[in-house]
Amino acid sequence: MSIFSKIISGEIKAHVVAETVQFLAFLDINPLTEGHVLVIPKIEVDYIFDMEEDLYVGLWMFAKIVAEGIKTAFPCEKVGISVIGLEVPHTHVHLMPINSIGDMNFSNEKLTFTEEELEATAHKIREALLQN
Repeated sequence: MSIFSKIISGEIKAHVVAETVQFLAFLDINPLTEGHVLVIPKIEVDYIFDMEEDLYVGLWMFAKIVAEGIKTAFPCEKVGISVIGLEVPHTHVHLMPINSIGDMNFSNEKLTFTEEELEATAHKIREALLQN
């Protein structure tokens, strides 16, 4: 069972920003930027291209909705997207507000936020999603 499956089951706490029956979006605990969100399917599939077609398309539609909320909550040039898939054996899409390509450099030092700051960030994105 991946760490993301433990988040889905509630075994591990996460700062959730959006959820549907099939998908979950929550803050990355090692963010590159404030508002860095992970979008995952609730079904544990390691490699994104092994996902069933309907689930794959649904993941991208859900990610698009979440990205719109991120952009509203954290005005930026764009919301960057990255799929690496090596660090956790569960498909996940990184979404983060960016103003330059360097903002998405995964070798950059990760940011650290308090639980209160993370919850405030998640709340800001949830509120933006309600507006969109």
